Amino acid sequence: MTLKERLKEDVVTHMKAGNKTALTTVRNVLGEISTREKSGKTPIELDDAQVTSLLQKEAAKRRDTARIFTEAGETDRAAAEVAEAEIIEAYLPTALTRDEVEAIVDQAIAALKADGEELSVRSIGAVMKPVTAKVAGRFDGKSVSEIVRSRLA
Repeated sequence: MTLKERLKEDVVTHMKAGNKTALTTVRNVLGEISTREKSGKTPIELDDAQVTSLLQKEAAKRRDTARIFTEAGETDRAAAEVAEAEIIEAYLPTALTRDEVEAIVDQAIAALKADGEELSVRSIGAVMKPVTAKVAGRFDGKSVSEIVRSRLA
């Protein structure tokens, strides 16, 4: 089952359960997915990786809005935004720990060295490609890049 199909099924589940916050949030996310799919010259179908990326952006947007509401003293509205962010985050894959990412980076470097490649700081792209494929959406990309740089230095 794709992530989009799961979201559509959960609309029905939330409707039957009477969970208005979750229902509205999931519907908004599905609307955003639909908008993305239809926004180009030709309609496309988003795959799970693209939907995951969109979910991460939507959750981050709500967390940022919650922070702004908190700074403005609107705690009720901030709590509502945090609740929506948590609902969206439930659909995201489990995040990796820094140690797990470091292990993935070490494996990628070892694999490249086993292939006879000479690695230096300039080889960051060669290391990032397989690491990004494994980590995709489960750890911050900038932090992954920093880990790779420190390992190659």
